[in-house]
Amino acid sequence: MAITKFIPKIWSAALLKALRNQLVYAQPGVINRDYEGEIARAGDTVHITSFVDPAVRAYTRNGTITWDLLTDTQQSLVIDQQNYFAFKVDDIDKRQAIDGFVEETTTGASYNLSAEADEYVATTIAAGVDAGNALGAVTVATPSDAYDLLVEFRTKLKRSNTPDAGRYAGVSPEFYGLLLRDDRFIRLDASGTTDGLRNGVVGRAAGFDILEANTVPEAAGVQTIIAGHSIATTYAQQILNTEALRLETTFGDGIRGLHVFGAKVIRPKNLTSALVTVS
Repeated sequence: MAITKFIPKIWSAALLKALRNQLVYAQPGVINRDYEGEIARAGDTVHITSFVDPAVRAYTRNGTITWDLLTDTQQSLVIDQQNYFAFKVDDIDKRQAIDGFVEETTTGASYNLSAEADEYVATTIAAGVDAGNALGAVTVATPSDAYDLLVEFRTKLKRSNTPDAGRYAGVSPEFYGLLLRDDRFIRLDASGTTDGLRNGVVGRAAGFDILEANTVPEAAGVQTIIAGHSIATTYAQQILNTEALRLETTFGDGIRGLHVFGAKVIRPKNLTSALVTVS
């Protein structure tokens, strides 16, 4: 008869940390946070005002000049997204569990808040591309196809006076895999540079910093590949509270956190995109 009932359970002192995606879209270099200092709580709205440039006209000596009346436009950045996490730890569990599990769980919960915001920003950017800069449906089957699409992106952004420095393109692992086979793509690990400070940056091609992301917007196998500049999209967030508290109806602690945020495309012409099927 085998002895199976008296084998003690051993709890590992090392926690298996979760494998998490890099956060790509809600980071500086993809978005700007120029107006973040002006928001304080969920539901706040930042009104962003811009002016139309005066016209330039030919002048004739002793002639009469035309005065332009300055006109302004206004956009609103609304902080209308709110997510939270909350979990409780019973005193008995906390006493018997290994050290570090509460901290690791809190870190994971905080990451999930950020991941939700990252996906929201990606969707917001994709929906905010100027219609004239959207290339529509494209099938990418070869390395040359992938690189040529980036060149088309470059042309769109150049025509819209998007600054050359700081342009990015967010691509999927499949799209990146094609770029790796093109000699014109400069891999970050082979370029001898230390410029890859943004999450997901893997190299450069056609004037873009290439960011590889698992969070590229996708539906039914069609990926929305986005390229642009951080001046196009503004983002603001507040971690209103992360706190531990003693629970009243049980013997245990509660840990909770609240995250509010919002994003808006304020310069649609400084973005471009394509609905890509990677074949």
